[in-house]
Amino acid sequence: MPMISGMRAPRLFVAVGIAGVLAGAVGGCVSTSGGLAGPGYHDSDDRDEDRQAQVGKASFYAHKFHGRRTASGEAYDETELTAAHRTLPFGTRVRVTNLENGRKVTVRVNDRGPHVKSRVIDVSYAAAKKLRFVRDGVTRVRVEVKERADEEEKEDEEEDD
Repeated sequence: MPMISGMRAPRLFVAVGIAGVLAGAVGGCVSTSGGLAGPGYHDSDDRDEDRQAQVGKASFYAHKFHGRRTASGEAYDETELTAAHRTLPFGTRVRVTNLENGRKVTVRVNDRGPHVKSRVIDVSYAAAKKLRFVRDGVTRVRVEVKERADEEEKEDEEEDD
C-alpha cells in the first residue's frame, strides 16, 4: 500500500474531513415544514397539544419600538402581551413556552416578523419579562396556537345568526 506523503497528505485529510461533515449534516436534516400553520409546525395526531407547535428561537422588541405602529395598525405597547409572527393571522392567541426554564405566557399576534430568519417569534417586552429572558435577549421556545383569529370570527358570526 503506497504511503501518502508531501503536500498531498494535508489536502486529503481536509477533503475527507469536509466530506464527513457534509455527510453528517445532510444525514441529520429533518424537515418540519407542512402542518396546519406552515413551515416549522408539527402536525401530530398523537397529542392534541402538539397539533400546532413550532419550536425555535424567540427575541423581544426593543424599547425604541414602544408607541410605533405594528403591521396590524395598532400601536406597539411594551406593557401588553403581544407578539410578531410571520404567518399567523392577527388576533391569534399563542402560548409561548421558554424551553430553558419552562415559563409560559399567552400572547396575541398583532405584528409581522421576526425579521431575523433564525427566529420564529418576537414577543413584547412584558412577555419577555414573564418568560424571563430579557437579560439573554434570545431564548429557545415552543409556540402553540391556542385560539386562531379566524375561529374567533366564526364564533362571532354564529352569535349574530
